[in-house]
Amino acid sequence: MEDYIKEAHKRSISKGILLKNSFSTKILDGFELENILDKNKELILVATPFINKLYNFVRGSGFFAVLCDREGCILNVIGDEKILDEASELKMIKGAYMDEAHIGTNAMSLVVSEQIPIQISGKEHLISAYHKWTCSAAPIKDINGDIIGSIDLTGYIGNAHPHTLGMVVAAADAIEKMLKINKYNLMLEISKKRLETTFNSISLGILTCDLIGNITTMNKQATRMFGYREHEKRKIKIPDMIQNWNEIIEHIKARNNYIDEDIYINTKINKVQYALTLYPIYNSKMNIEEITIIIHELKKSKKFSGKILNGQAIYTFEQVIGKNEKFMKIVAYAKKIADSKSTVLITGESGTGKEVFAQAIHNYSIRNDDPFIAVNCGAIPRTLIESELFGYEDGAFTGAKKGGSVGKFEIAEGGTVFLDEIGEMPIDMQVKLLRVIEAGVITRIGSSIEIPIDVRIIAATNRNLKNEVESGNFRKDLYYRLNVLPIYLPPLREHSEDIPEFINYYMEKISKKLNKQGVNISNEYMKYLIDYDWPGNVRELENVIELMINSEEPVINFGDSVDEVQKIIVNLNTNVSLELMEKQHIIKVLQDVKGNMTLAANILEIGRNTLYRKIEKFDIDCSKIDHCSKVER
Repeated sequence: MEDYIKEAHKRSISKGILLKNSFSTKILDGFELENILDKNKELILVATPFINKLYNFVRGSGFFAVLCDREGCILNVIGDEKILDEASELKMIKGAYMDEAHIGTNAMSLVVSEQIPIQISGKEHLISAYHKWTCSAAPIKDINGDIIGSIDLTGYIGNAHPHTLGMVVAAADAIEKMLKINKYNLMLEISKKRLETTFNSISLGILTCDLIGNITTMNKQATRMFGYREHEKRKIKIPDMIQNWNEIIEHIKARNNYIDEDIYINTKINKVQYALTLYPIYNSKMNIEEITIIIHELKKSKKFSGKILNGQAIYTFEQVIGKNEKFMKIVAYAKKIADSKSTVLITGESGTGKEVFAQAIHNYSIRNDDPFIAVNCGAIPRTLIESELFGYEDGAFTGAKKGGSVGKFEIAEGGTVFLDEIGEMPIDMQVKLLRVIEAGVITRIGSSIEIPIDVRIIAATNRNLKNEVESGNFRKDLYYRLNVLPIYLPPLREHSEDIPEFINYYMEKISKKLNKQGVNISNEYMKYLIDYDWPGNVRELENVIELMINSEEPVINFGDSVDEVQKIIVNLNTNVSLELMEKQHIIKVLQDVKGNMTLAANILEIGRNTLYRKIEKFDIDCSKIDHCSKVER
């Protein structure tokens, strides 16, 4: 045993660490863990792909990889299921400190103290629980040579080799180089962003192309005018879109002006008339090298399907109500991670506003111009969920639409997919979702072609996924992939000081919707509402406010006790919102099945005629639902 390991043992024992210890004496969770993850956000984002690649080299061989910060706090863990289960039982999880003061001598603690790559095995670890492992760890240093973290690869003694440490050192070096590149390129990136922002903020469509019509640059407004999304730019050829392109080029070559000419352009959707201006760009020999094209609308009108509400997020952080200090820290954290490509897992009780947060994150991110596609994993039948998410080819199954169908992930290209109620997703679909996250590709049903996708995944659940993992209902590897950037939304009772703000907001919103006056709420009555437990959270509060406005007076007597108030609100919510809930459920099912009345009736377990009667009763506007019509029987 090396002398520095013996010295580390002595230091650990002097700090009270015993051989029989199994867990770190310092494990963070909640806001403390979120703060640590936020503080090390850049390290996590840069290191994650390299850790994944390192793990892929040893996948299936009984290894797990760990990323720690400069103090030894675990930031991320991935690995094979069996050894990862053992590590979890020993509390080697996010937030656990692996320094010698809290768990004793190990490779990660020695990296902190010795500041060099380390491989230790068996009894070189202080605590006996680690004697079955060999750990290989290397420091990650910043541009000044200071340690900012460490990376570790742990496996059973019989599986580890000296070259294992070499792989870890190579991964650490790669992370350091990437951090260095990020540092050096920061100012360049700022300058580039400034130019891009200016270019894309212009309300005119601007692009450049060569004489053949190959596009070299194009701003977002031009992309929108043509009806394409950002990732489809490469498909655009100017001669296919602008009629008589060759004649226009000859006109320009003859040194003639081409300014504000009305011309028809074949967009992705249809033929649209625009005003076109062309400016030639000359090289040193005064030959035309490129053409700058400026396009503007003859009149403002809605043209493209990308601008309609479907597929767009509505809520922003400006509509997130609250002043509670802890709640506002959650909002600040959500804003900080908005531009990350990593997955987000939003947890919290029903009615706490998980989808509102997901939409706000999307709208705060650089993806805000691209789609936000929400999928309720609990509302889609098991037999349909794969086709809904990934699409299918023509003839993939009985009843498949001719020509096939595009799935939600393809529709969301460049934007965000929000997987609500992720805990309801069937196990077989969890495996396929894991592959999407790991490989960044999807495969339609009935096809073997892998389609690359660029989407940000935000998942949400009101379940305790850790318990679901332990009970075998949710895959552990998927849980760790989803829980990269966790957000916990507290129930309303934990920030009850925000209730008056919520009440004022919903009073104004619902009064406008119902075209009625709001209800005056006295201080005494407000106290009842603040003291109420609100098991349905913000959603329940909104229902009660709507009831008040419909009743045009408060619904609780001032003589009622808090217990009586709770009973009254529960009863009111149950009685008044039943029809509203039924209406909303019918609309949701119709949307999920794209207006298929037969399928909707089967899911609702009612007859088709009953479904039509309910649509008429609730005045459901079927024109807003694809292929759905109230009159078509």
